[in-house]
Amino acid sequence: MKKLLSLLLVVAVLASCAVTVAFADSDAYLGVMLTTNVMSLDTNLATDGESFEVIANCIDGLTQMDADGAAVPAIAESYDVSEDGTVYTFHLRDAKWANGADVTAYDFEFAWKRIAQEAGEYAYLLDSSVGCVKNADAIIYEGADPDTLGVEAVDAKTFVVTLEVPVSFFPSLMYFPTFYPINEEFYNSLEAGTYGTSPETFLSNGAFVLENYTPGTASLSLKRNETYWDADNVKLAGIKYQVIQNSGEALDAFNKGELNMVTVSGNQVAAAENDPKLAENLSVTGAGYMWYLSFSQTENNAQGGMLANKNLRLAISNVIDRYNLVDNYVMDGSLATFTAVPPQFAASSTTGEDFSADQDLFLDVCDYNPEAAAEYYALAKEELGQDEFTFTMIYGSNEGNEIALVAQAIKEDIEAELDGMTINLQPMTKSERLDKMQNDNYDIALTRWGPDYADPMTYLGMWITDNSNNYGFWSNAEYDQLIADCTTGAYVSDYDARWAAMLEAETIVMQEAVIAPLYTKANANLISSDVEGVQFHPVALNRVYKAASIG
Repeated sequence: MKKLLSLLLVVAVLASCAVTVAFADSDAYLGVMLTTNVMSLDTNLATDGESFEVIANCIDGLTQMDADGAAVPAIAESYDVSEDGTVYTFHLRDAKWANGADVTAYDFEFAWKRIAQEAGEYAYLLDSSVGCVKNADAIIYEGADPDTLGVEAVDAKTFVVTLEVPVSFFPSLMYFPTFYPINEEFYNSLEAGTYGTSPETFLSNGAFVLENYTPGTASLSLKRNETYWDADNVKLAGIKYQVIQNSGEALDAFNKGELNMVTVSGNQVAAAENDPKLAENLSVTGAGYMWYLSFSQTENNAQGGMLANKNLRLAISNVIDRYNLVDNYVMDGSLATFTAVPPQFAASSTTGEDFSADQDLFLDVCDYNPEAAAEYYALAKEELGQDEFTFTMIYGSNEGNEIALVAQAIKEDIEAELDGMTINLQPMTKSERLDKMQNDNYDIALTRWGPDYADPMTYLGMWITDNSNNYGFWSNAEYDQLIADCTTGAYVSDYDARWAAMLEAETIVMQEAVIAPLYTKANANLISSDVEGVQFHPVALNRVYKAASIG
């Protein structure tokens, strides 16, 4: 009843609000909401989708995404592939950096070697688990000479990449910011550590240039790049971003015409659906991200490593009511998820079937099933010789106001069904959460992962032993071998066998409860009626503005 009264109150307030638009002319800036602060525009330091979005607005890679998410030419006007699929020769078009310098193959060679040498979080996209660029593993993980990386600028217009094995989705990797170029002369002219921290220390070759930015600030702006190679197809004068972390504030900003595009969740979605003036502006799109629980399985945490017990993790996973989470707390079209690879982003090239279309596949180990959870819990208590457990769950306080509600709902589910288990909640910024996870300083984390490319391996690769994104520090030799077979071994050239092996690997993850999947995120977007051409994708770059226009 309280929820219903609250919803009716919101609807009543909204009904009195006119939906106005502050940016009405065709030469206007598009006002867009961000949910997290952009901490870095350095492709080796950025770690979240919204930072990648801003970078991709300003820099073109070898390829870019079309409306359907396919890789199409960008700085590379064309490319050739060797008969064995291991050598890509990219032929670059005439393009300029915003300072007037030519964009050359040397810019790509410099940037890729830098990424490998500095071994940032996304350097893994070059390694043998994903891109399979020759010698990337030795450079990233063993400190080998970066000049041995399998890339070469043959001349200013020819960039050659040599792979260890064929990678079927390699061209689509090229539109991800990790593979973008950096002008070496410009980079070396800067004070160490300052690249990408201001308009003066960031150089564009893409549709927009950075106009106003300070790391971590609540707002930033871009303006159209008049020297862009495809400037004739860029219609916006620029983009003004505003960080808003509260759905109610986002709705208010849209109603006042302060922003053209916002995302809402919770009661604000239901209110928009029931308000005639807002319903026509509401559009739900797949965001790709999967929210899940990560469990530390080392002795450093969780009462000396109690969460290394598989049955304890299975007990927790099976008391979480995922439909309740999406229907009553997130409320934006997100999908309750029961697989380690989320649905609706990776389809087989031979059958067209979604890898995770069957969400009932693992219900024997991942479901809202208190009876099964009780059995797992009894086994765990017997194996551990302990009847009471206290764990801390960390979550981001700046990742959307619904996340605190989700964390509280999970705590209530666990404590209601697993007698003797206490979950303490600890909110913190996203960067603090990531720092704790990366440094093995947590018990349970409410976290997310977005697909960097349209293949199940973008998730499955995370749980390889010693992978930098394996935050639970889980290890399984059989799993490692399956992934190796899919990336560099027996199944590389046999697409259907690779697909089957990836499903086998996912089965291990689910049966071992390496994670507890929760839901696949959707975005409930409110978009001004005179805005057209914004492209939404569940993979890599969620929003692309190159073809967008106002009025």
